Amino acid sequence: MTTRFSAKERFDHLLKVISSERFLTKQGLGNEVPFFICPYPAAHGFEIERDRQSLITQLANTGVTVLDLSLYDLALDILRERDMLDELLEIEPNENKGELTEMLQSVLDPQAHLIPKIGEAIEAARHDVIFLSGVGEVYPIIRSHNVLNNLQSTAKDKPTVMFFPGNYTHALASGASLDLFGQLHDDKYYRAFNILNYEV
Repeated sequence: MTTRFSAKERFDHLLKVISSERFLTKQGLGNEVPFFICPYPAAHGFEIERDRQSLITQLANTGVTVLDLSLYDLALDILRERDMLDELLEIEPNENKGELTEMLQSVLDPQAHLIPKIGEAIEAARHDVIFLSGVGEVYPIIRSHNVLNNLQSTAKDKPTVMFFPGNYTHALASGASLDLFGQLHDDKYYRAFNILNYEV
């Protein structure tokens, strides 16, 4: 069960946890991948964006370097690199939405395209922790559980925190699920830890 935090309590908890040696050295994870979900109410998106930027600044002041990655920005970069973005913007108003989504899912396939892009960013910059945001902006073209499943071999050396607009729940009967916007209950992912429940 996730503890209910005020915005300030959530920020203070994240700062305390992410700057801790226990978190940065991946202690207490039982050999699981160092993936953490920071769930938040979707209505708090702007607040979380501001807090994430403040976290990055304050963590830097403690000597902790964040690699800040947005799935939305990475998707746009891939489309630009393949000279597809302008064409997509032009055809989008008149294109069948199902066909457009299918095409984008192919172009932005996590295993084939998105994870290698994240891998390049990981290799290019020294960092202590990875932040992943932009989850809601890329839905349903990119699904968070697909990203996490495919990221396991690429981002296992440093902790990764995914900022998730919705709920991350664990139940004995149904396992764990990422419920985007608190509404969509079909993304099963079992291996991440809820950072709001992580103690240092």
